[in-house]
Amino acid sequence: MEDGRRAHTAVVGWACTTLWLVSYAAAFSQGASLSACTDMMPRHLRVQLHSSNNNYVTVHTNMSFYFPGDKVPVTVRSTRDYMGFMLQARKVSNNEIAGTFIFLPPGSKLLTCFEDGDTVTHSDKSLKRNLSFIWKAPDQPIGDIKFL
Repeated sequence: MEDGRRAHTAVVGWACTTLWLVSYAAAFSQGASLSACTDMMPRHLRVQLHSSNNNYVTVHTNMSFYFPGDKVPVTVRSTRDYMGFMLQARKVSNNEIAGTFIFLPPGSKLLTCFEDGDTVTHSDKSLKRNLSFIWKAPDQPIGDIKFL
């Protein structure tokens, strides 16, 4: 009888641990977590950061300046497939997040780090290579921005 309880407890413990690990590992398949808002660092279990010397992802825009309230097209291009991403516009002067995203491609969703729609992340784990967004500048002048 005692051995039966031990076996049952072991099976239940193994099942609970397995379910927890599977849910934790899949937690980022639907986008970055709010814990990544400030430093944009992924919080995955097995993440490997890419060296800046081996960067295969680039961010493009066809505008070299903007006015308050302008809508700026932004494209994220890659030479390799990727699943997850996080995109923000930040002020060059103090690195604060600025503006909002108003157009998103499929496989993306808005994330609210500090203001509604100030960040975009992946919404699924489909393979991506080239994504186009539209960023709306704040209504007040904020100076130079960079997309990260």
